[in-house]
Amino acid sequence: MGDDLGDEWWEHDDNADASEAAEEEEEKPVEQTQMKAEKRKRQPDKAAKVKKKSTEQKHPVVPQTKETDELQPKKKRKRKKKTITDVLATSDPKPGSPADLQDLVTLYFSDKRSVIELEELKLADSSFLSSNDLTHTLSSYLKQVCPKWAKIQKQHSETGSVVILIVCSSALRAIELLKQVTAFKGEAKAVKLFAKHIKIDEQVKLLRKGVAHIGVGTPGRISALIEKEGLNLQALRYVVLDWNWRDQKLRRMVDIPEIKLDLMKLLENGIFSACKEEKVKMGLF
Repeated sequence: MGDDLGDEWWEHDDNADASEAAEEEEEKPVEQTQMKAEKRKRQPDKAAKVKKKSTEQKHPVVPQTKETDELQPKKKRKRKKKTITDVLATSDPKPGSPADLQDLVTLYFSDKRSVIELEELKLADSSFLSSNDLTHTLSSYLKQVCPKWAKIQKQHSETGSVVILIVCSSALRAIELLKQVTAFKGEAKAVKLFAKHIKIDEQVKLLRKGVAHIGVGTPGRISALIEKEGLNLQALRYVVLDWNWRDQKLRRMVDIPEIKLDLMKLLENGIFSACKEEKVKMGLF
């Protein structure tokens, strides 16, 4: 039986085993290569997971609940301060009175003057003209407080001085008042006493050159003219403050800080003393 198979079967089996082993060896590198490639593909996902985990550990995400919302401090809402415009928009305007001016003067000079000096700034009731009740135009108001105007204007012949001084907040308002005063002034001359487009030296020359009866202007420029001696108070008999008029923001002349400062300076610059001596009367239009 062994002789029937022959001696070659041993060789045949050895060769078969060798070929099978070779095939297995060839297949192994291919399988290993595929496994490594798949492993590499998984590596980034794993690294991302590790990175995400470390980030979460450093900055843990706290779930938002009602309790956590209550613990967090709430931002305080800033209350908007009421302006003059807000207040006046919801209220009816009231005409100014001598007491309003007196209170304003006392409040302004309270930290600048002694008690005795403050008393000296107070004016008697006789120093004031009747106030505008908001029904008058400027011409009708001046006719009421100065009924003998025709005689007064004829008697006035002094240069560098005016009989009536109308004080307002701006150049535009002064021009408007100059138009309104036309019906009252008659043949009298009215001059502009504000700074816009007019040099102070030109105004000084104008006042010294001819006779002017009515001056309409801003407190800053009028004070400057008095200090430069371009305007004197010798012929002055009436000072009218444009008290009740309000601008687009509903502010009066005395509600604007810089205008109020100029007005207090003007009143202190000879107007108060002339009122106390009863040479000048003051009106609130």
